Amino acid sequence: MNATDRTPADLLSSALAADPGRPLVTFYDDATGERVELSVATFANWVAKTSNLLQDELSVERGDRVALLLPAHWQTAVWLLACASVGVVADVAGDPSAADVVVSGPEPESLEAARACSGPRVALALRPLGGRFVPAAPEGFADYAVEVPGQGDRFVPYVPVDPEAPALIVAGREFSGAEVVERARAEASGLGLTGPGARILSGLPYDTWEGLSAGLYGPLASGGSVVLCRHLERAADGVLDQRIEAERVSATAR
Repeated sequence: MNATDRTPADLLSSALAADPGRPLVTFYDDATGERVELSVATFANWVAKTSNLLQDELSVERGDRVALLLPAHWQTAVWLLACASVGVVADVAGDPSAADVVVSGPEPESLEAARACSGPRVALALRPLGGRFVPAAPEGFADYAVEVPGQGDRFVPYVPVDPEAPALIVAGREFSGAEVVERARAEASGLGLTGPGARILSGLPYDTWEGLSAGLYGPLASGGSVVLCRHLERAADGVLDQRIEAERVSATAR
């Protein structure tokens, strides 16, 4: 965390410079048993590749809107930071028909809604370890897991990102990049993110500011990390308490 950071992408750059090897996002899916842990460096590499995909392959331009029809997931966190890095608007659960690009999860209803987008469509299988669709992505969609590995490991935007430009839309509210950073910083202590090393477990969805703050932006803004849990309601009795202890969680948001 750096006092001069003005965008979510700046927060990630500062985290990478400070301690690239520390955990940033630990993801659990209690429907599949998946657990994956991403260090700051690994997460930043996924963000760089996804940013290059957006900028070079999908040809987005500053101010374009990217509808994210995705659940709270580590790959969703990657897309949010990639949008911030390129300077496009991440519209969480936004209207695909009003978007320049749409990114969908594998659920049939999500894919059907995404077809309303007249621009590029990307689908995520959300399989463990970022696996691709089997045998192939839905017709009319690029498979993220196929497209992203060949992208560059370093990213530089063609046009510098304006911190005051729209960066995020969630639950109908628009935020600039600077507003995301400022609000995340202001609310971090209230979430129990009291400084570097703090670790929050979040079972909140990503379709509200509260879910995004606990599940991504708050940990980034405070130098902490998140244990992001999907389908937490399916966890067996006692699993949550064990996870909190094993992951050294210091705060929870559920």
